[in-house]
Amino acid sequence: MNKQAYMKRAIDLANQGIGFVNPNPLVGAVIVKNGKIIGEGYHMCFGEAHAEVNAFLNATEDVEGAEMYVTLEPCSHYGKTPPCALKIIEKKIKKVYVSSKDPNPLVAGRGIELLKHAGIEVESGLLEDVSKKQNEVFFKYIQEKVPFVAMKYAMTLDGKIATSTKDSKWITNEKSRAFVHDLRNQYMGIMVGINTVVFDDPMLDVRRLIPSRNPVRFIVDPHLRIPESSKILQTAHEQKTYIITDLNADKTKINQLEKRGLKILLTSTKPNLDMQHLMKEIGSLGIDSLLIEGGSYLHAKALEAGIVDKAYVFIAPKIIGGLEAPSPVGGTGIQLMKDAIKLNNITYQVFDQDIMIEGYISKEKDTQNI
Repeated sequence: MNKQAYMKRAIDLANQGIGFVNPNPLVGAVIVKNGKIIGEGYHMCFGEAHAEVNAFLNATEDVEGAEMYVTLEPCSHYGKTPPCALKIIEKKIKKVYVSSKDPNPLVAGRGIELLKHAGIEVESGLLEDVSKKQNEVFFKYIQEKVPFVAMKYAMTLDGKIATSTKDSKWITNEKSRAFVHDLRNQYMGIMVGINTVVFDDPMLDVRRLIPSRNPVRFIVDPHLRIPESSKILQTAHEQKTYIITDLNADKTKINQLEKRGLKILLTSTKPNLDMQHLMKEIGSLGIDSLLIEGGSYLHAKALEAGIVDKAYVFIAPKIIGGLEAPSPVGGTGIQLMKDAIKLNNITYQVFDQDIMIEGYISKEKDTQNI
């Protein structure tokens, strides 16, 4: 194996922490001595041992003089665990390959400098693009203190997310829906508008056969219309749920909802919901990532505010028609085609007959004259 293959192994190991390490980064580590792997580890759960420590614990022989491949710069500060850089020095590792530097101001190059000062050779940038994409959530949150936001919706070939009677079960097939549950496991929070709760009565949980955790639910409900019979309300004690409502919302109703286990997040919703301010509020709760799943009003507000980083769009080979059937993005919409929001770095996946388009929201408008 060459050094790229060892780092690729470390990156693959890091993925095993998806859904369990937030708001910490995904990190994997591999120890190599005399051309063979003698230790592996990854960050398994928030607050527990880091990847480097787990790799040392799993080592099959003495690590002195070995090389270590780690996907993110070893930490140099005391947090919930001691600095990994000091542990690497203590174990007398000869050389460390670092894929990407840590943007955390508490680290930000200090881990690498600490290693170099101890006489350990460091090479950084190996498969950096891959590891940065792997930790796109962490990189944004640690620097901006607001969640990485993804928007997900499913639509028919004619661009509808429901029929004119608001029936939407199901647009996509079982494989597509299973993938959505994987997405919910990746993101710390999930957000929908109250109309989605009223018409669809979703659970907004993760239903997977392999270990996972449920996201924190955020329901935008300015007038506290959440039905008593809704699954969200019935499971509020089991899955942390916030109702985002107006500052002037009925206090008696707020007290009733709090007794049912719901948490209340007060913000100004009139005349417009300030999504940028709301992201700061959610970020302050320690939520590093958010999956917005509708409906069309909330999608429009999120896109208008420029808070969306990524989109997952499922297209099913169905046509339902109807002028009253809702589309994925409401609001007044873009007036000129040159100002249309674009996706960059597009990838595609096929789930039987469904197609999913995944891409990143362009932050620059097309100024080309048409």
